[in-house]
Amino acid sequence: MKKMIKLASISLITALTLAGCSTTAPGSEATTSASTAPQSGTIKIGLAVSTQSNPFFVTLKEGAEKAALDGDVQLITVDAQDDAAKQASSIEDLIQQKVNVIIINPTDSAAVVPAVESANAAGIPVITVDRMADGGTIASHIASDNKAGGVLAAKFIAEQLGGNGKVVELEGIPGSSAARERGEGFNEEIAKSSGIEISAKQPADFDRAKGLTVMENILQASKDIKAVFAHNDEMALGALKAIEAAGLKNIIVVGFDATDDAVKEVFAGTMSATVAQKPDMMGVLAVQTAVKIAKGETVEKSIPVELELVTKDSASAK
Repeated sequence: MKKMIKLASISLITALTLAGCSTTAPGSEATTSASTAPQSGTIKIGLAVSTQSNPFFVTLKEGAEKAALDGDVQLITVDAQDDAAKQASSIEDLIQQKVNVIIINPTDSAAVVPAVESANAAGIPVITVDRMADGGTIASHIASDNKAGGVLAAKFIAEQLGGNGKVVELEGIPGSSAARERGEGFNEEIAKSSGIEISAKQPADFDRAKGLTVMENILQASKDIKAVFAHNDEMALGALKAIEAAGLKNIIVVGFDATDDAVKEVFAGTMSATVAQKPDMMGVLAVQTAVKIAKGETVEKSIPVELELVTKDSASAK
């Protein structure tokens, strides 16, 4: 009976959607959405974040909250705690609450697809932020150019090593677009230095504790490591602890995100660099874009957020 009611609901919503909701021209660079949102009054936006254990996503949420306060927006945030199943369930809850737009920061780009499709079926536009979804209809994607960030890190490491040495790559959550794109940019650029060898490449799931453990294991096998590129700062900070515990020095460690903890380490000279994203700006842009969609305005399919490499010379400005 419950299944029949659900199917009937989806059919009704789909019919309403076809009757006059979102329209996206194939291949278009912009999306025009005439959503189920009110044209006046409070707009209800759902924000599904991957985790609040990572300072980067805490800052992203704070940016979203700030933008919500600046507008007439009710922001409902749910935390997946890096659990793809939990995120899918919480997105279903947002759909049941009939939010006008859902902003998703996927825990897993592939696993989130059914949840995106469920929102699509309910006629609720979806925005992705920082990480993409591998399927479903996305009204707009807001993120740094992760591949360009990987290139920035590779160029810095190659320059610091003079084009020679063993390098470790700590990868993010397998399947996430951020890990995939950062790795692609890094590996393509580092391959241009024939004297540099990526001697170890292992996932540590964007997690500081796992970054520590993985790096400890790598150092047990080889202490002839000259540099580490971690797909985020949390793993870089974990690797830094492992290097310090092993009594090793002069290993270049480059992270990604420019969290407060990482920038402090860069400023102190213990961490070499971090690729700076602007998570607060991502949160602000995500909510501002959601409001535009809710009001039926045209938005860009892809909204890039500026990147920069933070080194000791520039960290003081942060």
